[in-house]
Amino acid sequence: MENPIFHRLSPAPKLGGFRMENYYIWCGSVIQGEDGKYHMFASRWRKELGFDPHWLFNCEIVRAVSETPEGPYQFEEVVLDRRDRSYFDALNQHNPSIKYWNGTYYLYYFGTTYGGPIPSVGDKVSSSRALEVWNRKRIGLATSKSIYGPWKRRDTPLLEPRQPGHWDCTITTNPSAAILPDGTTYMIYKSREYANATLQLGIAKAPRPDGPFERLSDFPIFQFDNKDFHVEDPYLWYEDGQFHVLMKDDYKNDSDGLTGEWGSGVYATSKDCIHWDVHPNPLSYTRNVKWDDGTNSQQCNLERPNLLFHDGKPTHLFLATGNGNKPWEFDGVTWNMVIPLK
Repeated sequence: MENPIFHRLSPAPKLGGFRMENYYIWCGSVIQGEDGKYHMFASRWRKELGFDPHWLFNCEIVRAVSETPEGPYQFEEVVLDRRDRSYFDALNQHNPSIKYWNGTYYLYYFGTTYGGPIPSVGDKVSSSRALEVWNRKRIGLATSKSIYGPWKRRDTPLLEPRQPGHWDCTITTNPSAAILPDGTTYMIYKSREYANATLQLGIAKAPRPDGPFERLSDFPIFQFDNKDFHVEDPYLWYEDGQFHVLMKDDYKNDSDGLTGEWGSGVYATSKDCIHWDVHPNPLSYTRNVKWDDGTNSQQCNLERPNLLFHDGKPTHLFLATGNGNKPWEFDGVTWNMVIPLK
């Protein structure tokens, strides 16, 4: 049985996607606006700060636009940025995911706030401070009737962690929502039981895209017999009467995971969004990228998969990427690339 994504991958436009010279770019989510143009919502932070941990302290969400799905996308505006520290998402916004239903755009993301000074260029951030702020991640939502805004942000998280004793009592992050025609919304999220515990994925459901969300299971939705198997960065959608998900194969300790290639894409399906079947041939995309100029490269990372749809079918795959010799060692540039699907 062929993987329905992998066999459709086309060469990636080398000059496509979205990048900015003085910024790290991450987390690209694209939708066709009411103007017929293609709008990418992305995370960005200043390159002079460094990549990690400033994606957690100094990130904002921006919108870029293109006449075609492939791009290149041009920066248009900052959509979400800092506000009063008292709000859960005051000082950092990251991981946007844009959806549309019944006349409204829904922008899911996660946000953080924190005490102390905002780290600047050259400032050292201790691992203990980074972990404290990391554990403050909460899922947020902004809505608008137009792709151009104005955007109305919720002042409280869309989904809170549960009480201690549950596997998801620390954070809520990495939202990916599937909105059904009647507005019923399923949302995958990420959390864990304690600091440095294995990150897991859960599922929540709401009657509308803006909630209220209730968890469908007391347990993570992907649990593997091999404890070194791990998936993250889910992208959820509903098509042909079932749920589908793309995820990053984030296996540990050279276990080879589900695909045999760290950082590649895993594909799975479900009838109820609780019980999932990993595809017999789960490899959906690979870090070995074929470009439209005839060259190949192994990207050090492919993260945050997102799909663009036309007439209910996926037509383009977007991935955060960077060049470098090994994972997370970027040579100074990251961007959101695009792979057209045949």
